[in-house]
Amino acid sequence: MRNLLDTRSLSRADAVRILDVAEDMADTQHREVKKLPTLRGRTVVNLFFEDSTRTRISFEAAAKRLSADVINFSAKGSSVSKGESLQDTAQTLQAMGADAVVIRHGASGAPRTLATSGWISAGVVNAGDGTHEHPTQALLDAFTMRKRRFGADSRGRALDGMRVTIVGDILHSRVARSNVWLLTTLGAQVTLVAPPTLVPQDLSAWPVRVDYDLDHAISEAPDALMMLRIQAERMSAAYFPNEREYARRWGLDARRNAALSPDSIVLHPGPMNRGLEISADAADSPRSTVLEQVTNGVSVRMAVLYLLLAGADDEKEDGR
Repeated sequence: MRNLLDTRSLSRADAVRILDVAEDMADTQHREVKKLPTLRGRTVVNLFFEDSTRTRISFEAAAKRLSADVINFSAKGSSVSKGESLQDTAQTLQAMGADAVVIRHGASGAPRTLATSGWISAGVVNAGDGTHEHPTQALLDAFTMRKRRFGADSRGRALDGMRVTIVGDILHSRVARSNVWLLTTLGAQVTLVAPPTLVPQDLSAWPVRVDYDLDHAISEAPDALMMLRIQAERMSAAYFPNEREYARRWGLDARRNAALSPDSIVLHPGPMNRGLEISADAADSPRSTVLEQVTNGVSVRMAVLYLLLAGADDEKEDGR
């Protein structure tokens, strides 16, 4: 794997391989010493042009547990805030000897530009670009669903026949886009639920069903319900009357949580707006996987960095 820029172009075999390697990484995290020497001598740069806490820390933890050197680069207070271009920043990282660049950027397509421009030889991982994609979030979501469904017997499995309902701010959500493509590739059936104003205008190319009634969607007994954060920072207009109305019609409260089938799970990419898209009762219930997602995120990102930086070397040694 040279780069990870999206989930739309991931094959089923590659997606399952990443999830299987993440299982191996997760196993190592139960040891007394969690660090592996796998990426010793490699340098991973976290290049974040947008604010992030959990994603940046998750990638940092993943790289350090693989013994890589980590450089955290924030646009605020850097030369970027003085007008430095992405090209100049990339060439600076190249001169520093970066082996992998994890980039979050407000412009859709920025990671692909970095990966294909020739400015840098490092592998590129998309940690979220505009409203386009967030591939490692989708991978950790799929990993979490697979783990809950198959337990210790997860390796080699996809999500064939699993019914997943994604609820909320679809319009602005790169998490939703990445999940739609990845879950479909893995064999799941995806339904989107949102106010009409928060659904993209043209979904003809998306392999999904659309429902505007959350209660109806819950009555169809989904295996997994993913609640999305309302991204007020990306909204320049009123997309729904008010927060109370949104919570009443599209929020997962205690009543709706109880109406889910016994084996259904609830996911949220975080950070959560408690009381808006999800109630405290639902967020803290046994069916909630929110904390598991955070834990699994480190294992998945370890797998991605390993495959990016060490996987190709292993394949050469094996003669593949």
